[in-house]
Amino acid sequence: MPELAGYGEDRLVAALLDRLPRGVIAGHEIIAGAGDDCAVLRVGGEGAPLQLLKTDCVLEGVHYTAQTPPLKVGWKALCRPLSDIAAMGGRPLHALVTLALPGTATLDYARAIYDGLGTAAERFGVRIVGGETARSPSGGFLSVVLTGEVDARHAATRSGGRVGDAIYVTGTLGGSLTTGRHLDFVPRLEEARWLVSRFPVSAMMDLSDGLGRDMPRLARASGVSYVIERPHIPCTSGSSIDDALQDGEDYELLFTIHPASHDALERDWLDRWPDLKLTRVGTLSPLSKDEGDPSVGGYDHFAPCR
Repeated sequence: MPELAGYGEDRLVAALLDRLPRGVIAGHEIIAGAGDDCAVLRVGGEGAPLQLLKTDCVLEGVHYTAQTPPLKVGWKALCRPLSDIAAMGGRPLHALVTLALPGTATLDYARAIYDGLGTAAERFGVRIVGGETARSPSGGFLSVVLTGEVDARHAATRSGGRVGDAIYVTGTLGGSLTTGRHLDFVPRLEEARWLVSRFPVSAMMDLSDGLGRDMPRLARASGVSYVIERPHIPCTSGSSIDDALQDGEDYELLFTIHPASHDALERDWLDRWPDLKLTRVGTLSPLSKDEGDPSVGGYDHFAPCR
């Protein structure tokens, strides 16, 4: 049997879901399930908002180090799933938090993590309604379950992209780990809700594993391919195009939109968000029958030689 190291995160998720009965992962109320940024459920009547569900975690040694200020650990732990809520065009609601720390951790350290959680929750309108604590044999672990909602008319998923749609990214990409931006980024909640309420966004996701890995995911979900114009990729100062493709942890928006909306989108974005770049980086294209995996690096928990 193959070891998980080198198996690939996307392949692992597919293999695990394959072990579950079909009725467990599918149903009439499930608009989007595993494989999108959030699960999207229809739980109310006609016209009611759709429910969003997301779970995410941060682990010491993977997403932060023992030297990372605990306030930033808590901020990042909540902002990661908030970025996924943003990717659906949604509004966050309630959170459950599981915290596991070694017995050598201090009370002040644990409190500071919760200070970070509380700061993020207050800023983005989240209510923390419960959770769990446990003793970890080695290193810290923080998991957040987050709920949200989105207007059914404006819900964005990864699967709506169509051939000819333009590909856009917000902000700049690359260098998040070296600059420390991965610890204090601001999820694009307000920008995403503005986008989906004003423009026909066909597909959207957040950039957590790098453009080189996340763009193929959006294309696969939409059943299309894509062309990225490398010179147009907006790189963070000091980062190369390869860094922008592969570094990950940018937490910017990646979305597609019909070409008829290009001019209005770019004009209105500049008026509304003059200090945040919006860059067209490519176009969705037809899928070739013999096309393989077009990923070009990026972050993968189960890739070889990470």
